Amino acid sequence: MATLIDINNRPALQARPRHPEKANRPETEVLRKPKWIRVKAPTSEGYAKTRKIVKDKGLVTVCEEAACPNIGECWEKSHATFMILGEICTRACAFCNVATGLPQAVDAYEPGKIAEAVSEMNLQHVVITSVDRDDLADGGAQHFVDVIHAIRAKSPKTTIEILTPDFLRKGDAPDIVIDARPDVFNHNLETVPRLYLSIRPGARYFHSLRLLEKVKDRDPSQFTKSGLMVGLGETKQEVMQVMDDMRSAGIDFLTIGQYLQPTRRHAKLERYVTPEEFKAYETIARAKGFLMVSASPLTRSSYHADSDFAQLRAARDAQVGKA
Repeated sequence: MATLIDINNRPALQARPRHPEKANRPETEVLRKPKWIRVKAPTSEGYAKTRKIVKDKGLVTVCEEAACPNIGECWEKSHATFMILGEICTRACAFCNVATGLPQAVDAYEPGKIAEAVSEMNLQHVVITSVDRDDLADGGAQHFVDVIHAIRAKSPKTTIEILTPDFLRKGDAPDIVIDARPDVFNHNLETVPRLYLSIRPGARYFHSLRLLEKVKDRDPSQFTKSGLMVGLGETKQEVMQVMDDMRSAGIDFLTIGQYLQPTRRHAKLERYVTPEEFKAYETIARAKGFLMVSASPLTRSSYHADSDFAQLRAARDAQVGKA
């Protein structure tokens, strides 16, 4: 059982190495960014306001922890993706910028603080994600449920999208999250099966796929979503096979974005995929039957999540109308 404490009292973490598992990895060349991938530094008044709310409530966002390139644009519009269960992950994925190590205890007050932030920011749609918590008996499933319930109590009209870990070896733990009925259940496959051992060594491709299939089996009305990074050495044929696997699992919404190498010791960026190639992937994915597809160099799981959700719901309504 996890011990519950208030993270406002946690010690400073700055002195701890962010990625100790990568300290002895060889450095690789970081490719120069093409013009289509560059973004402006965040300086707007809206960005500062969102940052203040996040900091004042002692919350963590994946926007900051994963060094998302869209943080300026999203925070200017008061769109932040909250990361629950702390800021230290028990996994050591080769692509990820989130800190790795031994997590701290779960914050018992976090669901309430998240709900207050959602209300204060007047969010119509919110995305909640988390670090992997392999140290917890349920992988953090109950905490996801508590956050969903807290948001619904405070902001009943806000739609909720969750981006969960895989709950590997956690038995039926995902069931309680599914039964909490988020509007969108997202779990990213991240890459093609061939690259899992080097890119996502703590995960299992078919387990992740089965998790999303289980959502549809348990609650067919719930939207499911998953994402891929490209530029890691995958082939077009492999990406299309993943699309087919996703459709077989009933996944509604696919995101495809460019992998950006956080440091020289992270997984090597093999190439930048062109905007034209992303457009081709989008066309292929729509032809395969996804209700919604977002594919571009800067696409991330929660990028434009609010407007994308509106389009996703409209697409289902149109599909039902044709049936």
